Amino acid sequence: MTDQPQDSYHYIVMRRALDLIDAAEDPLSLDDLARRMHMSPAHFQRLFSAWVGVSPKRYQQYLTLDHARTLLSKRHTVLETAQNAGLSGSGRLHDLFLRWEAMSPGDFARRGEGLTIRYGWFASPFGEALAMGTDKGLCGLAFAEECGHQAAWDDMAQRWPEARFLEDPDAIAPWVEAAFATRGEARLHMIGAPFQIKVWEALLQVPTGHVTTYSDIARAIGSPRAVRAVGTAVGRNPVGFLIPCHRALRKSGGLGGYHWGLPVKRTMLAWESARTEA
Repeated sequence: MTDQPQDSYHYIVMRRALDLIDAAEDPLSLDDLARRMHMSPAHFQRLFSAWVGVSPKRYQQYLTLDHARTLLSKRHTVLETAQNAGLSGSGRLHDLFLRWEAMSPGDFARRGEGLTIRYGWFASPFGEALAMGTDKGLCGLAFAEECGHQAAWDDMAQRWPEARFLEDPDAIAPWVEAAFATRGEARLHMIGAPFQIKVWEALLQVPTGHVTTYSDIARAIGSPRAVRAVGTAVGRNPVGFLIPCHRALRKSGGLGGYHWGLPVKRTMLAWESARTEA
């Protein structure tokens, strides 16, 4: 992904636009947004179109705080049963086919002992990302725009403290490129406790541009009263974006939390919604 630095730059522009939109009492025009970010209207418009494929005016609608509630009312995906929660061992995420394998409970309990995890930093549509992978697939994907590089690294590394970490971005680059290009094949190696794996499997069944709720996930995995535990498992998802925890909302339509920062979650939802409709 080192050949796509413009993606991270576009995210930074979108992040600044998001802050301006939130602070404004009324919608901002193209001229206003461009002027406040010290760009010409034409250049700013091109950045928007290149990043998301719709006009700044249209995109503002997706970035509003009410967008999550709109998604919940119009594109609410109900996960009916555990059989529909991804237990077949594969899931489709937009145009990307994900092949995944879960670590056994015994291996998980060893906290990564004997495991070699390769890592690297990559440009992404949502800022710089730290990717980690075993020989079976990606096991970690963190976004550093809000928390910073060191915090992202510490968060990932402490999940598997006995593992051997090796900087080797070339080894995992094809999976990362497939993830953000939304084509090709990205493999996942899901490292978590059995309950967490069930929750992450359910998330893999939520289509792009749609959302679900924590209570729906709890019902889907056969634990309807475990909404709080589901929320914790969603928050512990180690593979951001690909295991789409950003698509999990509160029943009220509130965004809830997001491990890598709510601005990243909102931008992911807006990016996916705009591309789905475009």
